[in-house]
Amino acid sequence: MTDLPNRRFDLIAFDWDGTLYDSTRVIVRCIQEAVVDVGGVRPSEQDAAWVIGLGLGEALARAAPDVPREKYAELGARYRHHYMRHHDDLVLFDGVLPMLDSLHASGYKLAVATGKSRAGLDAALATVALRGRFDASRTADETAGKPHPRMLHELMQEQGVPPERTLMIGDTTHDLQLARNAGCASVAVSYGAHAPDAFEALAPLFIAHSVAELSAWLLHHG
Repeated sequence: MTDLPNRRFDLIAFDWDGTLYDSTRVIVRCIQEAVVDVGGVRPSEQDAAWVIGLGLGEALARAAPDVPREKYAELGARYRHHYMRHHDDLVLFDGVLPMLDSLHASGYKLAVATGKSRAGLDAALATVALRGRFDASRTADETAGKPHPRMLHELMQEQGVPPERTLMIGDTTHDLQLARNAGCASVAVSYGAHAPDAFEALAPLFIAHSVAELSAWLLHHG
């Protein structure tokens, strides 16, 4: 282990979709198709992308304001149907595994804080490539969804790391607001769901335009 003596953070929490996993376009299409399936107006790509990172129920409700509440269960089922059809299309962004290995070797604790379901995240983490790479994780269906700070608070408490030593990394304003609400610093990535011009108001320490940029910044400034 190469423990960096002057590092700023001890715990790094990553969002999943759009940050580590190249899934934004698939999720947008699945949201659009699910809304149409239950008789709603097809949301724009921008509107569908904006809700990524929220818990599934809240995300679908916001993406489909014209769909009545009594159809939410069906809407969720249709989303899961479409998502599973595309599940094999989803891959990690290039460079993610080497980045995680470098951070682990440097002594960082690594966590996932995601709007995915526990079942969905566990299925991904059970793969050979990802097994054992994270110290902890929280999902929206087992705690409060973003941007409520509960999932980060739980991760920090579990790992024994205070807010000032915790960094949240994500591709949406929901992730950056989560960090602010939890008293943590954040780093944004511009290659995911939200346009980077919305990030500045939430004061991330850095905006990475690729995994390579993110990895280099973390190893030099984290």
